[in-house]
Amino acid sequence: DPMEIPSNQAHVPSNLKTLNQYSIAEINHRLKNYFKFLFVREPFERLVSAYRNKFTLKYNSSFHKRFGTRIIRRYRKNATQDALINGADVKFKEFIDYLVDPATQRDGPLNEHWQTVYQLCHPCHIHYDMVGKYETLEEDANYILRLVGVGDSLHFPSYAKSTRTTDAMTAKFFSNISTQQQVQLYKLYKMDFLMFNYSIPSYLRLD
Repeated sequence: DPMEIPSNQAHVPSNLKTLNQYSIAEINHRLKNYFKFLFVREPFERLVSAYRNKFTLKYNSSFHKRFGTRIIRRYRKNATQDALINGADVKFKEFIDYLVDPATQRDGPLNEHWQTVYQLCHPCHIHYDMVGKYETLEEDANYILRLVGVGDSLHFPSYAKSTRTTDAMTAKFFSNISTQQQVQLYKLYKMDFLMFNYSIPSYLRLD
């Protein structure tokens, strides 16, 4: 049962072989002949989901240490020593400060959990046979399984998670973000909105 796989096991790098572990010839063969698909999510829901998962849950201490301490050091005045050492209580506003800061861009690529999908998955360079959406995940995933000929024997598991980040929840997070930063953030993720046909959120203030 895939739902029984612990999250820490699912993320062990050696469990999944990535494209760059193959030779150039093997890479080209896979890009030319394999069925390739990509799943995307509404950019700001994805962003809030990443924040909630990586910065508000105690078990993600590695993210707290790696990114939380840096964010607090840069953007929190009069931070406590505990916050500077552990980085465990990053506020959403501080996370946004970090994302729109030009210094963050100069530091190198963003982490994969909040990097833009078009930069992470290169849809202009890789010819994906299908682009599915998180919003219709079960339907799209089962369609892919049928396309590759295993739809009779494999089905994507139904999984209604009550804590899932929603549009209403995202709007609430954004209500405390200034208009200027909302504009900056939209510019940062604009290509994801355009390329994957997502509308500008109704709660966004771009004037």
